[in-house]
Amino acid sequence: MTSAGNLVVAAWRGEHRPADGSWQRIASWQTGLYAVLSFTGHAAVSAPESVSDADLTSWGVDGFGGAHDPRVMTRLVGEDGWVDVLDAVLVAAGTGDGGLVARPDLARHPRVAHAREVRDEVEVFGWHGRDDVVVTRGLSFGGLAVVSYEIEPGARGEGLGTRTVQAARGLVPEGEPVIALVSPGNVSSLRAALRAGFEPVGSVQLYRPA
Repeated sequence: MTSAGNLVVAAWRGEHRPADGSWQRIASWQTGLYAVLSFTGHAAVSAPESVSDADLTSWGVDGFGGAHDPRVMTRLVGEDGWVDVLDAVLVAAGTGDGGLVARPDLARHPRVAHAREVRDEVEVFGWHGRDDVVVTRGLSFGGLAVVSYEIEPGARGEGLGTRTVQAARGLVPEGEPVIALVSPGNVSSLRAALRAGFEPVGSVQLYRPA
């Protein structure tokens, strides 16, 4: 079964699925963790085995926005499940040129704690002497690196976010894809990722049924 990583990298490379409103089923994110992905005119859904393709279609899943319909997510999650925020999926090529250092002292940062809930093999990096956080390596995208970042409130608005996410590309070997997930409403982070060379390819929403 196709993985989310394969679809994201293909879209980044310009190998787009037909923008005809179709959708497909993909492998689960992790054990007990699933995702809904949307691209231009196409969607991909992972769901428990108890949810059939016929169920998803009858609930309104399609590639024209229906896959992210709150009513669809509610049915998938149930009354006591968990749904993550909707994130834009952006991709860039790694540069392999370093700049950031390992920061295990930031392991208890809320950004790191959330990453560990939805990703495997989480590592923490940052600038020496600062508490800005970069989290990388997540196997949820088929082994691709996933970058999260957060800038200290007092240092925002000075271009540090762009420099940080640009430096995060250096944690990945040159030419290999690295992913950033950013809430569309977080305009500052979205602009930082775009300025750092990341390109939007779609959107994703994680969920965990009760």
